[in-house]
Amino acid sequence: MAGRDYVIVQEGTKPKPPNGWQEMPFSEALQINPTVRLDRGSNYPYVDMASVNADSRNADSLEVREFKGGGSKFQSGDTLMARITPCLENGKIARYQVADHQQVAHGSTEFIVIRGRENVTDNDFAYYLTRWNEVRNYAIGQMTGTSGRQRVPVESLDHLTVEIPPLDEQHTIVHVLGTLDDKIELNRRMNETLEAMARALFKSWFVDFDPVRAKMEGRWRRGESLPSLPADLYDLFPSQFVDSELGEIPEGWEVKALGEVASVSSGKRPGHRQSVADEEVHTPLWGGNGPMGFVDSPLIDSPILLTGRVGTLGSVFRITTPCWPSDNTLVVIPNSCELFESLFFQMERIDFDSLNRGSTQPLLTQVDLKTQLVISPANELIRRFHAFTKRLFQGIDARNHESCGLAAQRDVVLPRLVSGQIKLESV
Repeated sequence: MAGRDYVIVQEGTKPKPPNGWQEMPFSEALQINPTVRLDRGSNYPYVDMASVNADSRNADSLEVREFKGGGSKFQSGDTLMARITPCLENGKIARYQVADHQQVAHGSTEFIVIRGRENVTDNDFAYYLTRWNEVRNYAIGQMTGTSGRQRVPVESLDHLTVEIPPLDEQHTIVHVLGTLDDKIELNRRMNETLEAMARALFKSWFVDFDPVRAKMEGRWRRGESLPSLPADLYDLFPSQFVDSELGEIPEGWEVKALGEVASVSSGKRPGHRQSVADEEVHTPLWGGNGPMGFVDSPLIDSPILLTGRVGTLGSVFRITTPCWPSDNTLVVIPNSCELFESLFFQMERIDFDSLNRGSTQPLLTQVDLKTQLVISPANELIRRFHAFTKRLFQGIDARNHESCGLAAQRDVVLPRLVSGQIKLESV
């Protein structure tokens, strides 16, 4: 991988630790909540729990906040492990990684910060060791507290014993696993670019109405092409606006309720089908905040749009593979496949906070979602938008499929490498 080849020199089902490996407590092999100096009252990057995605190696800082003295503190390269249920069970473990390796940050109180120990453990090896199911399952088993708010006591990691390979072997392990994660990360960044292109086109055509304004102002003439506006689209856009319930819209376009252009239904509780940790099943169980486990068979095998119904509101997901939407979600299926992409972007613009009917927890009803107003352009224009964006999303879906395969490979070899069950040497 990446210019290196390896051969397996040891493999077994439950081998003795290879020569040179040391048995030691997890908290001696690694630094747990290491000291990080932050100045109270100063602003630093902040990482909340929502920024940690079980499918991504790195956690991003989406904002800067004043440090007031509480919460977790860490620097670039440190691993953040959720210590609260259900975040840890859902695999919320990631590195905080930025270009400046000394950059410090702070975050949620519900993180345990883990760092390599000098001359003992590589920092990236610390991340993969923490992701190992043996470590995560041990931590889950140590949780204490009331139901729904259980946490991992930091001191419980003193009693977890792990086998640590020499540093050169750690570097080999990191290289093999990191090569897979690097490709997954590259796919993610490319997909973000493609989705941004599709979203920008939607905003230009159906939010800002740039083509209509260009015609009204004489900047777009018949037979001419503009950026993202081929000449053959000229007659598909009107040249003036009319008033509507949503404000000014292009003449000839309509405003419809979402329930007129799509079916809306609730997901279903999987019951005994749920299998959160079973590697033999591959149908994702979706909640309002994204994938939350696996089931042994799909509830829906056609493309859907999904959003939260109870607990978590506001996110909209485009799902094109077989899945099982849980009972805390609402499932939206457009009446025509050509509406799929445009309705996805329209749903992202819904003010879900204003629709919350919950008193003790967020709640979105089917009726409230069905009655949301959306813009309905001419059918031919929707078909052309679908044709443009479908190609972009096909690329996204292909990379997502590839990344799932790479992640499956990584998850198979990770426990074998960090436990010494497989030992590699470069050739």
